Amino acid sequence: MRFVWPVLAFVVGLMPLVAPVAPVPHPALTVASAVWIAALVWLAPRKPEWALLLTTPLFAVNNLLTMATTTFVVFAAARRIPRRGRLWALLGVTAVLQTGFGLLAVHQSQPLGESLLGGIIGSAFFVIFPAVSGMLLGRRRPMVQLLQERNEYLERARALTAASARSEERAHIAGEMHDLLGHRLSLISIHAGALELATARKAPQLHEQAELIRTTSSLAMAELREILGVLRTNPEPESLDEDTGTRSDITALVSRSSATLDWSGDDLHGADPRTRRAVHRVVREALTNVRKHAPHARTRVQVTVHGGRARVQVLNGPSDAPPGKGARRGLIGLEERVGLLGGSFSAGAPPEGGFRVAADVPLRPASQAVTEVREVPPPPAAEVLTVPRVLGGGCLGLLALLPISGALIVLVLFTLLNPTQMNASYFDSLRVGVTAEDEVMGEYGVGELGVDGCSRFRTSHDASLLYKLCFRDGKLHSKEQERP
Repeated sequence: MRFVWPVLAFVVGLMPLVAPVAPVPHPALTVASAVWIAALVWLAPRKPEWALLLTTPLFAVNNLLTMATTTFVVFAAARRIPRRGRLWALLGVTAVLQTGFGLLAVHQSQPLGESLLGGIIGSAFFVIFPAVSGMLLGRRRPMVQLLQERNEYLERARALTAASARSEERAHIAGEMHDLLGHRLSLISIHAGALELATARKAPQLHEQAELIRTTSSLAMAELREILGVLRTNPEPESLDEDTGTRSDITALVSRSSATLDWSGDDLHGADPRTRRAVHRVVREALTNVRKHAPHARTRVQVTVHGGRARVQVLNGPSDAPPGKGARRGLIGLEERVGLLGGSFSAGAPPEGGFRVAADVPLRPASQAVTEVREVPPPPAAEVLTVPRVLGGGCLGLLALLPISGALIVLVLFTLLNPTQMNASYFDSLRVGVTAEDEVMGEYGVGELGVDGCSRFRTSHDASLLYKLCFRDGKLHSKEQERP
């Protein structure tokens, strides 16, 4: 596409040679103006300041199509000039030079005041409108890039926070395993030591096996402390025992806060220790969040044990206190813990208001592989824009180019479809004051409109001769032959 637009601009600039729409200069000037506009289209993305200023000489050449194409050069140049003060200064200089070059082309055949007014209107149409459009679109690009970078940063920060919370929860689980398995292994080691002493006296043939059991259990205990101790993040872990997660434990948690407990189903004494600890952590974390963010809200804790699963729900009503801010690390940790047990977890605001934390865990969870944190998806590309995003992102100024583009298209079609050659017999048959303007226009179109308001038609027998027809009140006012 690097050379497509310059070539297209060059072809548009040459069209007056085929179908002139106004009195055109010498063919050499037409070709030169076409080459000039093609060069400016190529130069605009690379040297926008120079491209903007170099559009002005084209207005001294009466080539309407190249003048119309300068709007796209101005648009592309303004889009790439970041400093607004510099841009407006260049636009002012461009408007003055454009008006000056325009006066050179028309001052001999039109009053100076009308020429000056036309130059000012032309500057607004050819400079101000496309420049404002390009400036708005140019300002949108860095803003979209900045928002994209911020969005990517926040997404990755959120992923890192979630990963940290999950790692912390896994480390906490490791500490609980240390407490639970360490106690079991200590009992095994004590009983193995007693068995070793007994076999030394009563069954010497089993003494070596008993000693192996004792040393193996002691070694397992040491390795467990070494491996799981590294994962601990809290040097003083909470005290957990055989009653953790049972009805009495949850009742004690609820009694320390202004909440009510609704327990249905069996107790959790026979449930897996991991399930009981999950129930304990869900209730404790939810009640802690209520005290932090909704201290005066009514809170209800529901525990249902049925069908081999434990369902926990902590629901608090709306609160008048301002909501606190948090990183949701505790909730992310709960989601990780419940997910590792094969359960489901949810936390959010219900339709009636307040906040709801719910978990559903099996009483006998199976061992599951640890899931990895999914990578954050890349942010959407800035080029993927819907119509609302375009209008909302400062691109409304693009609408200023629509009438310019439409006018250029109409101008090109007009030059292609407008027959401008008139034969001598038809010219001789025209009668001043009698022939209607609509009759001539219907037969030959408007011809080449001059600044004096008269239409000029090329002759079919002499390329250097023009038929000049002037109309007034819908009738032929004068006709004459002239040479450009």
